Amino acid sequence: MSHTMRVVVFASQKGGSGKTTLAGHVGVMAELAGAGPVALIDTDPQGSLAKWWNCREATQPAFIHSVFQNLVHDLDEARAAGFKLVVIDTPPAVTKAISEVVSFADLVILPTRPSPHDLRAVGPTIDIVDARKKPMIFALNAATPRAKITMEAAVALSQHGTVAPVTIYNRTDFAASMIDGRTVMEVDPSGKSAEEVNGLWEYIAARLAKIDAAQNEATDQAVIQAAPAFRNVNGLGREVPIFGRRAVS
Repeated sequence: MSHTMRVVVFASQKGGSGKTTLAGHVGVMAELAGAGPVALIDTDPQGSLAKWWNCREATQPAFIHSVFQNLVHDLDEARAAGFKLVVIDTPPAVTKAISEVVSFADLVILPTRPSPHDLRAVGPTIDIVDARKKPMIFALNAATPRAKITMEAAVALSQHGTVAPVTIYNRTDFAASMIDGRTVMEVDPSGKSAEEVNGLWEYIAARLAKIDAAQNEATDQAVIQAAPAFRNVNGLGREVPIFGRRAVS
């Protein structure tokens, strides 16, 4: 039996944006929040997300070994297997293959560091997402606490799309947790970093819920429009008004 499975794609042209780290953390957070089963897919030839997952002791989220050419089939298999969410990491480059991955997305996340170089690099990725007509949010990542440029970056990005209201700040616990296949939520569940990731996931989940609601409404409208119009006719086959008629006993 088919069911709704959502696909979240992390994409960024700029290397070092923290795309892989956020993809892994969001996948784990979604699982911890009860939004699973969750599966991760790594389409980056460097395989950083795959290497991190191979270091994990925990078996969740699951990992799907896939390549661009098999993505359609593998997503269909994941849907049939009952996965509710698939998180896909992409290479730090703008290629036709990235555009193909984005085409499967229900939501695209653009991790962006608050720096001039990163802000200048978002354009090509935005173009890909716009061309595919996919919903997109920016996630400010690796920000410096109390730095003016963080707010300036949020304002600049807001001119091109929605910025997640949760900022992920630069802390060593992110890199340290990734070494042995864990996340900051698993190392220190009550820490500030875990709180930020949780906040980011809650915002992503809310956006996905809105997408679900919009699609359900569109489906309902399609059903209504497709339904045959009710015609009230008399014994001669002529249409007569419904209102004001006496009930026939």
